[in-house]
Amino acid sequence: MPNRQLPTLTIEKRDSPTVCVAGRWQVHALTRPGVAKDIKTTLSGLPKDASLHWDLSHIAALDHIGAQWLWNTWGRKRPQRLALPQRYEQFFKRLEKTGTLTLPKKTTQPWYAPASLARMMNIFAEHVLSFIGLIGQLALDLGRFAARPQRGPWKEISANIFHIGYQALGITALVGFLIGVVLSYLSAQQLHTFGGDIYLVNILGMSIIRELGPLLAAILVAGRSGSAITAQLGVMRVTEELDAMLVMGMPHGFRLIMPKVIALAISMPLLVVWTDVVALIGGMFAAQAELSLSPTYFLQSLPDAVPLANYWIGIGKGVVFGCLIALVACHFGLRIEPNTESLGQGTTLSVVTAITIVILADAVFAIVFKGVGFY
Repeated sequence: MPNRQLPTLTIEKRDSPTVCVAGRWQVHALTRPGVAKDIKTTLSGLPKDASLHWDLSHIAALDHIGAQWLWNTWGRKRPQRLALPQRYEQFFKRLEKTGTLTLPKKTTQPWYAPASLARMMNIFAEHVLSFIGLIGQLALDLGRFAARPQRGPWKEISANIFHIGYQALGITALVGFLIGVVLSYLSAQQLHTFGGDIYLVNILGMSIIRELGPLLAAILVAGRSGSAITAQLGVMRVTEELDAMLVMGMPHGFRLIMPKVIALAISMPLLVVWTDVVALIGGMFAAQAELSLSPTYFLQSLPDAVPLANYWIGIGKGVVFGCLIALVACHFGLRIEPNTESLGQGTTLSVVTAITIVILADAVFAIVFKGVGFY
C-alpha cells in the first residue's frame, strides 16, 4: 500500500498511457526529503505524447503549491485528457487566468557593461548632487546659528564633542603610540646602516606631524564615530523619529547635522595634536632603545627638525577631515531606508567612503602645500 501522506506519480498501461497522481500534494509533503527528487525523476521519464492521460482522482489533498507544480509540468496548460475532481477545479481555473504571466528573468551583467556603467554613473551623480545639497543646507544652518547663537543647539554640540572627541582619546593614543614605535624602529635600522642616526628626529617629526598623525586620527574617527553617526541616523529613520521631527517643525540640518559637523571640526584638530604627541613619545622611547638617543636630545632637536608650518598644516587637515567625515556620515545616514538590511549596508558604505575621501583630501593637501613647511 502506498503512503497516502506522500505525493506519488505512477504510470499505468490502460487504453493509453495514464499518469496516476495520488497522495497529498501539499507544501509540507512536497518539501520532505527525497520526495521532490523522486517526482522529478518520474516526470523526466514521461513520454512526450500529447495524448497522455492524467488521472487526479486519487489525490488525497491539494493546495496551491501542488497545483502550481502540476501546472508547470503540463507546460502551463491543461492536458487534452484530464480526470480532475470538481473540488480541485478552482485551483486550475485560477492558474489558467494567470498562467500566461511569467516572472521577468533576472539578467546579470558585468560591471564593465555599458548598461552597468551608466547605472553606476547615475548613482554616483545622485550621491554627488545630494552631498552638494547637504553642504548648502549646512551653510544656511551655520548662517542661522551665527545670527542667533543664543538659540543654537549647544547641548547637542557639547554631547557630540564628548562622544566623538573625549571618548576617542584612548584608541587614538594606543594606535598612535604603536605607530610611533614601529616607525621609529624601522627608520632607525636603515639610518644606522648609513650612519645617519641623528636624522631619526627629522623623519619622525615630519612624517607624524605632517602626515601620519592627521591621517591616522581621521581614519580612526571615521571608523569609530562616522559609523556611529550613520547608525544613529539610520535607526532614527527606522523608528520614524526623523519623520516625527519634521512634523514637530524641527529641521534635521539644524538639530542633527550641524552639531555633528561643528563637534568634529572642533574635536579633530585636538585629536590630531593628541595623536601626534603620543606617537612622538612612542618614537622617542624606541629611538632611545634602538639608537640610544636620549629623550632630552629628541625634544631639543624636534623644533629645529620640523618647521612650525607643518603643525598648522596638520591642524588644518584635522578641521577639514572632521567636516568631511561628519558630512559623509550624515549623508549616508539620511539615505538609509527603514529596514535593517539598508542600515547595515549604509553604515559600511559610509565608513568606506569617509576613509576614501579622507585619503583623497590628504593627497590634495600634499599637492597644494608641497612647497610649504620645508627649509
